[in-house]
Amino acid sequence: MPALIRTAKEFRDACAEARRDGPLALVPTMGFLHEGHVSLMRAAAQRAPTVAVSIFVNPTQFGPKEDLASYPRDLDGDLARCDAAGVAFVFAPEAAEMYPPGFQTFVEPGALAEPLDGQKRPGHFRGVCTVVAKLFALSRADAALFGEKDFQQLAVLRQMARDLSFATEVIGRPTVREADGLAMSSRNAYLSPEERARAVALFAALGAVRTRFAEGAREVADLEKLAAQTVEARGLRVDYAELRNPQDLVRPAQADASTRLFLAAFLGKTRLIDNGALGDRLEARAAGEAG
Repeated sequence: MPALIRTAKEFRDACAEARRDGPLALVPTMGFLHEGHVSLMRAAAQRAPTVAVSIFVNPTQFGPKEDLASYPRDLDGDLARCDAAGVAFVFAPEAAEMYPPGFQTFVEPGALAEPLDGQKRPGHFRGVCTVVAKLFALSRADAALFGEKDFQQLAVLRQMARDLSFATEVIGRPTVREADGLAMSSRNAYLSPEERARAVALFAALGAVRTRFAEGAREVADLEKLAAQTVEARGLRVDYAELRNPQDLVRPAQADASTRLFLAAFLGKTRLIDNGALGDRLEARAAGEAG
């Protein structure tokens, strides 16, 4: 079983000791781990002899009406998954350890954090950047791995690492999906069996837009409309269905193969997200395969 570390000082010391033996890779998570997280751990192990995982439900990235209190937690199960993946140690602090009394310094992201989830969840990326900056500062990891399901988060964190001169390389890994295409997420645990059957709507929308693009469609508004209609047809409430350039997250004049469709929708009280490049047909054919 990996060592369980609760304090920032112990985490800093463990990371410093690990780096004496070679590179260190970090997988930051909020816990309730699934195969998507495990795929990140395995990829991390290919890049570094020591892999560390952080498990922290970060309160500063949740809005006042979001699911901080109910977010699923299972530390014992998480430790077992980390053990099976060969993780050396797990940092699982309490909130007061990361945000002690008097805490007042936050990392403010820029333009990449403004659209999409940045618009729908004000302050979210401020919280994400702050906690990840703290993890990078404590660990001084050579690499940190994140899933592309949260593609905007990945872009924001890459920019933060460049702007603040962190030595940690931010690495993205492909979205891992269930057999029917649903992107793996800890929040999928909220879904009832009936809701779970309808949750594939986001992947269906991604497939429909990719098919229309392959047939020659390039008009952004038309493709976005198709995505929204496909999601709504299964009874979900669309939060956004937008095409964006992958580099700057700006809405393109016309879609091309690299353009990504970003989706967010509510199924009951559960908010689901997904995204993918329009020219990437492989993902649609290989649903369920880990990247």
